[in-house]
Amino acid sequence: MGYCGSSMLCGAPIFCPIGISAMATAVAWEKEPMDSNTLYYSLDLVSGSGHALNGEQRAALQTSLVLLKKNYKFNRVMFWGKILGIKEDYFIAQGKGHDELKDKQFLYSFNCMEWHLLPPADDAMVGEVSRAAKGRFMGDPSHEYTDYPLKREGDEATEAVELVKVTEERRLAVTVHLIDEEVSVVPRGAFNRTHLGLMNNNRCFEGLSHAEAGKLENFLHFAKPKKLKKKLIQEQADLDPSIDFLDPLSDDVPKGQWSLQLENASSVCVLRSLLWMGLTFYHVPMTPQHGYVYFGYGCKNLDLPFML
Repeated sequence: MGYCGSSMLCGAPIFCPIGISAMATAVAWEKEPMDSNTLYYSLDLVSGSGHALNGEQRAALQTSLVLLKKNYKFNRVMFWGKILGIKEDYFIAQGKGHDELKDKQFLYSFNCMEWHLLPPADDAMVGEVSRAAKGRFMGDPSHEYTDYPLKREGDEATEAVELVKVTEERRLAVTVHLIDEEVSVVPRGAFNRTHLGLMNNNRCFEGLSHAEAGKLENFLHFAKPKKLKKKLIQEQADLDPSIDFLDPLSDDVPKGQWSLQLENASSVCVLRSLLWMGLTFYHVPMTPQHGYVYFGYGCKNLDLPFML
């Protein structure tokens, strides 16, 4: 799923009641979020969205994430989420390198044990997938989507448009990339930027206050900023360059595409995306715990403007 503390989350099979034991919470704070050590804890905090993994899947993930980190020499490996297919479902993991924002790779699995690297998504691949791939995921990486172009008849000759074919593995890579670029979330201050330009976990981050957690502007897109440089000089005057280098969710257009609620007797702040329905983010105020996970069909909600 996404991040916990500074890692990723996912939906949970066990509902977490109002209280979380002090011992369990203390243990989770000492570990990296949404990795093998804090997987159960993180999943429980997003269980209110109704997403779940069964006991076998969670046990398999807890073991395989450790092996992934060792075999691929990642700094951290987190469970990112699950994309539902017709035949099979794709479980997604994310590996992190030295730079939390730039050094990341995605892997997929059908059984939470055997993992395969997804190819990096570029603009050309995104264009091909947007043309050819439609409907639900099949659950077969070799399945091929084909875009049959229409021929346009001119005055003198018939112009043929190039035929586009895309495998479902490439579609999966693009879908995961777009979801992560457009709706991955972190609290303000959870990451800082070093003098070398690297983005790292902010070890001094102790969480947002309850008042701050209720404001959308205190949550940021965990992706390369697109709107920050367009802000007026007066608007940038109050920003801290070491932590305010990402776009806040409050700048998203159209407005209203995020649902923010306080759950479990206001002990957990939960954000849900209406653009990519199935993305759930959580943050425990006054603690460094945060994370996100995606459980859905991998289809963008194109009807969003008509819902608001």
